[in-house]
Amino acid sequence: MALPAYDVTAAVIERDNKVFCARRAAHKDLAGFWEFPGGKIEPSESFVGCLQRELKEELGIEAKVEKYLMTTTHQYPDKLIRLYVYRVAWLTGELTCSDHDETCWLPVARLRELKWAPADLPILDYLASDSRTTK
Repeated sequence: MALPAYDVTAAVIERDNKVFCARRAAHKDLAGFWEFPGGKIEPSESFVGCLQRELKEELGIEAKVEKYLMTTTHQYPDKLIRLYVYRVAWLTGELTCSDHDETCWLPVARLRELKWAPADLPILDYLASDSRTTK
């Protein structure tokens, strides 16, 4: 029997040579793991629209999706995740977390100090090798 598959978006947000990281709260799947914020794509929703909606709902921010970066796929024991990753600019809004219990800004070189959700790990490799990303 095939596992359920979900299309999910993720935002790489950079500011002052650092990348925004968010830790999943105790009441969420993968509680305690760090991730790039985003969420599941709703039926008939675009990837960009999903990411903007999720950032507003989860973090209280308005964002501009600037560039597609990559897609990763990860099979968890109970589901398959296809993660569509975009570079995003934080436009306005004060941070309010509903799905996360901690956030931080880290330089790319320090991202591996955190315990990342497995689906997000390939993004760390991408950022480490991307000459456009701040180090």
